[in-house]
Amino acid sequence: MLTVEQIVSNQKDQTAAFYELANQAVTGVERLSELSLKALKAGLADSAAQTEALLSVKDVQGLLALQGNDFKAAAEKASAYGRELYEIATGFGGQFTKAAEARAAEAQKQITAFVESAVKNAPKGTEQAAAALQTAVATAGNAFESVQKAVKQASEQAVASIDTMANSALSAATSTATVTDVKAKKAA
Repeated sequence: MLTVEQIVSNQKDQTAAFYELANQAVTGVERLSELSLKALKAGLADSAAQTEALLSVKDVQGLLALQGNDFKAAAEKASAYGRELYEIATGFGGQFTKAAEARAAEAQKQITAFVESAVKNAPKGTEQAAAALQTAVATAGNAFESVQKAVKQASEQAVASIDTMANSALSAATSTATVTDVKAKKAA
């Protein structure tokens, strides 16, 4: 059975893990706030520059060229913002997952130790029930590990899909800007 010292130690560990995750969450919110402020400042600066450039346009060709450049720059900035946002989210998610996996492994170890202790101290004639309990605990542990592996694979596939989509969007924006530049040159 569990002793008072083991229970107190477990509670201390759980409390420390909670505060560690809470601090990481605050750091994540801090990074998101910094990213948002940076994007806001850049957006205001870009808006001022675009307004100034728009007021200096003298003909249709200049307007088309400006439009193409603005579209490409906006796509690149949106892609960069999305990547940074994703990095922040996955960074926190990764830290949370590591902590959860460590806690789950520790809990599994404690459950296994508890079951083994219970089996050793089981009354005569209950060996089959004890063996069934050990098998059930082992099966549950294996199922949990399988779920963890599946979630990790799904996360990796999601990252690859997001990267592919971001690259495709950036390529499309670059192609559109190139077409707009060609049209502006033909119009000149």
